[in-house]
Amino acid sequence: EVQLVESGGGLVQPGGSLRLSCAASGFAFDDYAMSWVRQVPGKGPEWVSGIHSGGGSASYADSVKGRFTISRDNARNTLYLQMNSLKVEDTAVYYCAKDRYSWSSKVHDYRGQGTQVTVST
Repeated sequence: EVQLVESGGGLVQPGGSLRLSCAASGFAFDDYAMSWVRQVPGKGPEWVSGIHSGGGSASYADSVKGRFTISRDNARNTLYLQMNSLKVEDTAVYYCAKDRYSWSSKVHDYRGQGTQVTVST
């Protein structure tokens, strides 16, 4: 059974940082690209960032480019998202998502339960 468990969310002030983690199990983690997707209540999901299976290539939405860094540790079956210079508009539930392929196609077949990130004064 595929399981994706996010952690690391919380409340942070604008300009602050958070590091999200996603523990993966139930599949060959190093065979698949992974992504972070976020969603605000009442809006559709927004793809944030993706990383290829080997970790050598990453891509970002324009809204987070230069502020967020995605990474993965295939030995630990864990995906990360380092978020710096956070803005109020980054507030959302962040989900870890498994890609269907080894490259970041943005076609996902599983996602976790999400972790809330709130950026507020």
